[in-house]
Amino acid sequence: MAIPFPVHIPFIAGLGCELQRFADGEAEITLDVEDRHTNSFSVAHGGLQMTLMDVAMAHAARSRNLDQPDGGPGLVTIEMKTSFMRPAQGRIRVIGSVLHTTASMAFTEARVLDAHDRLCAHATGTFKFLRALPVGDREVKPLARHAGSD
Repeated sequence: MAIPFPVHIPFIAGLGCELQRFADGEAEITLDVEDRHTNSFSVAHGGLQMTLMDVAMAHAARSRNLDQPDGGPGLVTIEMKTSFMRPAQGRIRVIGSVLHTTASMAFTEARVLDAHDRLCAHATGTFKFLRALPVGDREVKPLARHAGSD
């Protein structure tokens, strides 16, 4: 059963994916791949898979800070390396997990699995914990939280 994403990410909301698990350094996202998610070979677009792995890894890292006020800081991607093994089709599961954290960074990995639990793609990612994101010359953007997510 899907659970609400703890922060509002408009781009992700538009994809139609669901957060299934978010605890103890792990996160799982599912998506039924539709035509709008595919490339010219009619399989899940690589950019879609990379996006879902990025979000799963970030949520895995955030899940380590749920005991902090407002669920802890947000994260930004510093680096991500992806390998594709096979085409992804149908219902896919994306599982992110934490490998190591420091006070300011999280080192993570993610896997895209097809309906037969075959590995379709793998990524590693490095994330920086941030309470706010400075943009432009002086403006600071706070983390967008869902109403009632505290």
